[in-house]
Amino acid sequence: MEKSLNISYKQKSKPESNPKIRKVDLLVLSDIHLGTYGCHAKELLQYLKTIQPRRVILNGDIIDIWQFRKSYWPTSHMKIVKKIMKWITDGVQVDYITGNHDEMLRKFVGFELGSFRIRNKLVLNLDGRKAWFFHGDVFDVVMQNSKWLARLGALGYDILILINRFVNWSLEKIGKEKISLSKRVKKSVKSAVKFISNFEETAARIAIENKFDYVVCGHIHQPVIKEFNVSARKVIYLNSGDWIENLTALEYTCGEWEIMNYKSQGNEIADNDEIEVSSSKELFGLMISEFDKIGKNKIILADRAFSFLFCSTLVRFAILQPWLHALK
Repeated sequence: MEKSLNISYKQKSKPESNPKIRKVDLLVLSDIHLGTYGCHAKELLQYLKTIQPRRVILNGDIIDIWQFRKSYWPTSHMKIVKKIMKWITDGVQVDYITGNHDEMLRKFVGFELGSFRIRNKLVLNLDGRKAWFFHGDVFDVVMQNSKWLARLGALGYDILILINRFVNWSLEKIGKEKISLSKRVKKSVKSAVKFISNFEETAARIAIENKFDYVVCGHIHQPVIKEFNVSARKVIYLNSGDWIENLTALEYTCGEWEIMNYKSQGNEIADNDEIEVSSSKELFGLMISEFDKIGKNKIILADRAFSFLFCSTLVRFAILQPWLHALK
């Protein structure tokens, strides 16, 4: 178990200079799946512009390396990466917890870049209560024993999202309400419902055994805040959801947790019709320039060669691979 880190949220902040921007003590995002057609990066960017977090936890599957395509990396996806790097530049603590779709980053666990760190799990002390953060794929039996089947399922899910987009476009044209095919499938298939229930119960049980007050996961795309009681002990189970279907995040402010739902706030869901793709060289240059900004701001910076390796690994399956090959 990693060392517990203490965070105090007792001090009152100064009045906000921009009343439209909300101050958030802790922001938890997971399952964004940048680099896939189903990612709602435009909506996420719009949401991120309305908050000012003191600390950010990226709880896995932020960049979908499994489904990465060099033919698809819209400007809005790059803007999310730049937004996160801007937080790092400003000194906001950003913890990247690895998931299954970005599992390649697990070889860099322990890497630090200014206020940015890569972890497998994280334990925080939130106002005297222990909180355990991890992605959750460790509880996925399919993921642990049949990784090829998990990858096939991810591909099928991506295809279902594309079909869903066409169906919703058709329904909108005839004045009907949009639907979520994947949610309907999950609710109608008993095994899927049982998997979600078992996942939550397993996470809660282990958290109680290890005397945690909160257990915060992602992975199953089911945003929820739920209390579990086992052997006269209780734990709060939280899931931050995703930015494929639910468009949700977890916010912790002044000792209270809340699920932020982009849809329920009356926001419009933008059509994901971007076709602009950054070239390999352009994308690499943008990412390196952001790392340079961090260095110029005199934040502790790791070796430049390791930064290069981190960038190339992050997207090497699709975007940088041809360009890096040309350098050999």
